[in-house]
Amino acid sequence: MGESMKKIMALGLAVVFMVSMVLTGCGKGAGTGQEEAGKGGKVKIRFASWDSAEDLEDQQKLVDAFNEQHDDIEVVLEAYGSDFDTKIAAGMGSGDAPDVMYMWNYPDYYEGLEPLDDYLAKEGEDFKADFYETLWNYNSMDGKIYGIPVGFTTHCLFYNKDLFDQAGVAYPTSDWTWDDLEAAAKQIHEKLGIYGFSYGIKADAYDYEMYLWSNNTSYVGKDGKMDGYLNSPESVATFTMFQDMQKDGYALAGEKGGRNEFSAQKSAMFIYGAWSINAFNEAGLNYGVVEIPAFAGSGHDSVSNLSTSGLAMSKDSKNKEAAWEFIKYWTGVELNKKRLGYEMSPHKSVVESEKIMEDPVYAPFYKMLEQSVGYTPTIFLTDKWSYISDELSLSFEEIFNPNTLEDPQTVLDAVVAEQ
Repeated sequence: MGESMKKIMALGLAVVFMVSMVLTGCGKGAGTGQEEAGKGGKVKIRFASWDSAEDLEDQQKLVDAFNEQHDDIEVVLEAYGSDFDTKIAAGMGSGDAPDVMYMWNYPDYYEGLEPLDDYLAKEGEDFKADFYETLWNYNSMDGKIYGIPVGFTTHCLFYNKDLFDQAGVAYPTSDWTWDDLEAAAKQIHEKLGIYGFSYGIKADAYDYEMYLWSNNTSYVGKDGKMDGYLNSPESVATFTMFQDMQKDGYALAGEKGGRNEFSAQKSAMFIYGAWSINAFNEAGLNYGVVEIPAFAGSGHDSVSNLSTSGLAMSKDSKNKEAAWEFIKYWTGVELNKKRLGYEMSPHKSVVESEKIMEDPVYAPFYKMLEQSVGYTPTIFLTDKWSYISDELSLSFEEIFNPNTLEDPQTVLDAVVAEQ
């Protein structure tokens, strides 16, 4: 924080102190601290964003609109960009964190955040109920909510319509199983000489767990142990399926989760989040989107993990009521509509009013969201995620690297043995 901001904050503290000596008390919200008066009688709220460039310009306009609507609050946007984690950690360590911040890594930061359950309760049941239920799992820790959902993406199957047409293969449908995907990928490979499917050679450990959920297992059990889960028959079968597709020559383990090959039309299918939609549209790619195939015999639809962000409040904020007002504004329905170009809405009412379920590209991501209720990533269940993630990343490469293609059972047993 710059010297000028420090002076303003110091002035605010002095004003509050003098006023408190005269008045009998200042109002407090549910679990909140006293409000600090800033320059001109306004409460200063620092808002940390990880965005930069064009997105940041749009955010500043929305912040300016909030400030114009509030005579008593002034929000200052702080652009942390690629230094976001470093600056947030430093701020929390020194007790000088921004009042409001974007957040997704709750396991690492929740101890420096303010629980928001009481604030939500004051808004009434309808306020919370308008957010998709699955999103609360990703904005909570130890049974407490620390963030209000802002945006998200699930994962879906992208497919190239032109390549399917050239191969004379029917497009994927919502009722596909992995058997159907493998059959289509083989046909496309045989007829066109390209890969029918691509996935990540260095598969993201966080993302890959969704395939295990879909096949009735996970990385760890409720006790945090991997034995019987990561190395279970269902898990081994999942890893083996991906590896066999590569061994048989119709699938490729590539970089960027298979996106590069799909973008270059060297692969007909890959699984990814909604991040590439704008880029694919700008490139004129003729593609479709459908839910991830299910595992035959699993007894349920496929499941996706979420990449999601929320707006969180620092536990050290001296302006918690004002911070909550801004959080409500930023995560509210009207502002969410303005951000639809670069964020998927977490609001049921926005999805309905904007008829998003009629959009064939975006609707599957919401269907995957509805299918994924009740699943919580291992990162939220254990304090050893950093170790587990590192071990899994190395294991994935051993299993999927075409130069190694090591036996999944042997590799996974070795990871479990080291826990």
